[in-house]
Amino acid sequence: MRHVTDPVDAALLNDWQRDFPILHAPFAVLAEKLGVTEAEVLERLARMRAAGRITRVGATCAPNTVSASTLAALQAGPEELDEVAGIVGQEPGVNHSYLREDAWNLWFVATGPDRRHVDRTLARISKRTDRQVLDLRLVRPFNVDLGFHMNGKAGPVPERRPADPSAIREGDRDILQCLTRGLPLEAHPYAAMGRFLERSEDEVLARVAALQAAGVIARLGVIVRHRALGWTSNAMCVWDVSHETAGAVGPVLARVPGVTLCYERRPVEGVWPYRLYNMIHARSRPDAKATLALVRALPELKSAPHKVLFSTRCFKQTGAMITSSKRKGEAA
Repeated sequence: MRHVTDPVDAALLNDWQRDFPILHAPFAVLAEKLGVTEAEVLERLARMRAAGRITRVGATCAPNTVSASTLAALQAGPEELDEVAGIVGQEPGVNHSYLREDAWNLWFVATGPDRRHVDRTLARISKRTDRQVLDLRLVRPFNVDLGFHMNGKAGPVPERRPADPSAIREGDRDILQCLTRGLPLEAHPYAAMGRFLERSEDEVLARVAALQAAGVIARLGVIVRHRALGWTSNAMCVWDVSHETAGAVGPVLARVPGVTLCYERRPVEGVWPYRLYNMIHARSRPDAKATLALVRALPELKSAPHKVLFSTRCFKQTGAMITSSKRKGEAA
């Protein structure tokens, strides 16, 4: 197991990326399963967070259920890259930003409480950088789980649960914002969230459980930094196929071993024709290309025009913006 040699750390990283307990003392449950103390679990998670191996213990939400988001891209030359990336990263709604091998080389995800907020973010970036920004809106997801197996072997893709936004109640966005920023690493994290939000622990627990059952919370657990754990050869593959073909091949593509994300996005006419996307996260470029060979062997994709954009630098990686409230938008 490369990069993670301690068996307890490895178990924390591998076994608790989802299905984190929604209980009064969740870290005590992890401790019992691992045969260590609760204090040791908390210390290990805090150490791995400080070292950049994990971003948080918290949640990811189903796309465009509780908030809005889009994938975006622009072009920046080598001499201006850092300046442009800095402008992009200054936007609080931008939660991911990467350099990729293409003329459209600076890619980022813009998030916000609603579509108007995202539109304003893209408009500000376009104005401040004086360049076109591609707005590549999600059409339908096929796999957005993005879990990693510490032994390097691809596991089964969890069945995608349809999210039910009608389950969202007043005040839930504040709970979800706290979860996407990360639970406090203390014995009773939901109680700490409740104090911060001026709500009872029982109410917080009930709402988190309801939102997870409704699929609004897509994953609750340890959110790892894949690059820090050895997945350093990561490629976004884009395919120029029809909406109908994307619908037919998308679920199949999502289950190819080594494919970690898969979705359909709206193309930009005359500029960016690609509709179907998949991510490959691998420990080496040969490994990534081996996965790409499996993808290209799919009958629907054998002759499809495509690009492979390897990521070469990460500028920003945080949780999504769900609420723009200054107080509620902060971590608990």
